[in-house]
Amino acid sequence: MTLVNTSAPTLPPKREITTVPRFSDKVFRGIVTAGGLSSLVILALIAFFLVYNGIDVFRSEGLKFLTGFDWIDASTEEGLLAQYGVGAMLYGTLVIGFLAVLFGVPIAVGAALFLSYYAPDWIKKPMVVVVDVMAAIPSVVFGLWGFFILMPHAEYWAKLLHKYFSFIPFFDMPAPAYSRSPFIAGLVLAIMIIPIVTSISREIFAQTPLDRIQAAYALGATKWSMIKAVVFPYGAGGIVGGAMLGLGRALGETVAVYTVLNLVYDIRIEVLLSAGGSVASMIVNKFGEADAPELRALMAAGFVLFLVTLLVNFIANIIINRTARKG
Repeated sequence: MTLVNTSAPTLPPKREITTVPRFSDKVFRGIVTAGGLSSLVILALIAFFLVYNGIDVFRSEGLKFLTGFDWIDASTEEGLLAQYGVGAMLYGTLVIGFLAVLFGVPIAVGAALFLSYYAPDWIKKPMVVVVDVMAAIPSVVFGLWGFFILMPHAEYWAKLLHKYFSFIPFFDMPAPAYSRSPFIAGLVLAIMIIPIVTSISREIFAQTPLDRIQAAYALGATKWSMIKAVVFPYGAGGIVGGAMLGLGRALGETVAVYTVLNLVYDIRIEVLLSAGGSVASMIVNKFGEADAPELRALMAAGFVLFLVTLLVNFIANIIINRTARKG
């Protein structure tokens, strides 16, 4: 005898569709909001601390603090009055950062393209790990490596540039002093920012829509043609963002620049000459022996560097948004 189950099957209760967030959603949103606000609060506190300690210098020096080239601490014995100006150091900061981007970004973008579209898996996987590890290496390591290993070779490259391109004012040399120059500092910073820009560019290239890539191949495009027509337009904003992030690190670098650059309070357009400086390297050079007035001036210089970094990020954000809208 066969038993037949005549009872109706039990249906699960209907799920109620609602826009009210669950408790877990509220907790997650609160954590994320607190994290985002905390970063803004920390930045505001840093800015307030620098302004509070350097406001007297801004009042006494005025605009000369940004345009002056002299950094003289007060001396009662010699009858010297304090004069503080970061104009030359600010110029050196921008020059070194520009050189770092000029040398580093093309190499980083090329490395990202190689890892994304040309490298076989047995090379790609370990190289990705190596690039990510290089991004975490302390700057003092790059500085020591640049001083002992890179500098002798860079001096030879600088001499070649002077020999064949001395008609360009940037490569002219008023004196045969090639070591510890902005050119060498720019090379060291370029090597420092290459892993960061490479990682960001590679992530952007990996997000290129597959249908666009396949459509380009379907139209008969080669791999390089596909990269020019699809990958570069799609990832232009990410490349600019990575370059600006690398520039931000280059502008604020201290130990590496201090190791491979002579600190000279003057504006020199000759990037091969052993004379230059940056705001960050000046701060680390003066901080240990500074008295109270000079320490306040260093705080004011730190605030100027803080504003320059924020300005660079603001410009990068504008460029990225415009590039994204065009794409």
